[in-house]
Amino acid sequence: MKNGKEKEFVLDVVNRNSQAISLLGDNIFYFAELGMQEFETSGLMVRILEEAGFQVERNISGMPTAFMATYGSGKPVIALHTEFDATPASSQVTGVAEPRSITEGAPGHTEGHNVNAAVLIGGAFAVKKAMDEFKLPGTLKVFGAPAEEQLVSRPFFVRDGYFKDVDVAIHDHIGGEFGTLYGLRQYALISAEFTFKGVSAHAATAPWKARDALDAVVLMDIGFDKLREHLEPTQRSHRVITDGGDQPNVIPNRATIWWFFRESTAEKAQAIFEKAKRVAEGAAIMTGTTYSVNVLSAVWPTRANKTMAEVIHQNVELVGMPKWTETEQKLARELQSKEQLKPIGLRPEISPLREETNQSTSANDSGEVTWVVPSGRLTFPANIPGIAFHHWAAGVSLATSIAHKGAVAGAKTMAASTIDLFNDPALVAKAKETFKEEIADVEYKPLLPPDQKPPLELNKAIMERYRSLMQKHYPKEKPEFR
Repeated sequence: MKNGKEKEFVLDVVNRNSQAISLLGDNIFYFAELGMQEFETSGLMVRILEEAGFQVERNISGMPTAFMATYGSGKPVIALHTEFDATPASSQVTGVAEPRSITEGAPGHTEGHNVNAAVLIGGAFAVKKAMDEFKLPGTLKVFGAPAEEQLVSRPFFVRDGYFKDVDVAIHDHIGGEFGTLYGLRQYALISAEFTFKGVSAHAATAPWKARDALDAVVLMDIGFDKLREHLEPTQRSHRVITDGGDQPNVIPNRATIWWFFRESTAEKAQAIFEKAKRVAEGAAIMTGTTYSVNVLSAVWPTRANKTMAEVIHQNVELVGMPKWTETEQKLARELQSKEQLKPIGLRPEISPLREETNQSTSANDSGEVTWVVPSGRLTFPANIPGIAFHHWAAGVSLATSIAHKGAVAGAKTMAASTIDLFNDPALVAKAKETFKEEIADVEYKPLLPPDQKPPLELNKAIMERYRSLMQKHYPKEKPEFR
């Protein structure tokens, strides 16, 4: 991999658009849209891509906020993809090391998917410019993946054939470090709603006439809790009751519990799901109710290809860790101290390339992609080391100079890595060879039911409640890439 004129060109393009990249991340931070409702976010990203010359297909896999943008033709076909959704009840003022809501009770970005989106667009824009400037052969595909926090979109993309002609793929994700890994990274997960239906009655005057759907939900919850003792300690399963009835004196004839079943392999996640269905059946028998299951999504573990990791890492070394100011370090140390962490501040150096040996119990819906296409994941440094996601503290850095610098570093690395893959067919071929060796005899079979539809109404009511209040804080200045 040589640092030739094409690579210098994309680094210059990213530098020239550093303000636009920062503005894009900040706009999406304040949009703070939950999964499947990212209309402002997706719309802004698509507008930038279309103005740059990409052909954009909206509504892929039937999801209004999902998109695929394409530029170029022929081989290789390189996919860049990421997520951009927020988390509920996580509104957080940026740049202050204390919990303080922008809009009380509203959604907010507490993982950094707003910066993911900025890196994706910044990197893709630079690569497109280089394809024009140097007449690079090949096809660039850019995927916007909604509702990652609910693990929804990319299993549908893979099932529906959007990655069938892709040769290699790169996924970017925020972190507190700058680097990449290879090997098995995260867990498999099945997301499913169990809905019980019974018969209503007056809770005071004739409760014996009822068949209580909420009782069935509670019994399933208790039943699965008793089952945990007999499951392998690697499993992680958790739930919320999303429909428990309307008022106490009317016994509910309908109730729903939403489960995430996590395990280290797809097979183990499926096995837990099957056991959960038997627990639900028992709860229904005990209460005289019926039940149905709606699989919202189902994902394989994420993994990363060694060759792709080597390509990304060499460009991480080229770009280097951003230079942090003392003001930025002070904010990081203050937040770390508040969270009872060692106040190490922001990392001064990139992370070494290594094989992942400690599979995370978290999950990401990009898992499906990583079992069908040689894939790499770039972790860029736009959050504060040690801070856990989905917590107010993880929102503190996301529209500050820390995130801005990290996004520029990430966009440069994504663009430079893509240029290497376009310029060197042998790298793409090697990634495919090592991918086959890594997968070995594992046969990918989707966990997602073949006729499953995406949950388009997901988070709609929450966003309808808060969107007008949040709009008051939208930035007036929009990004313009050039």
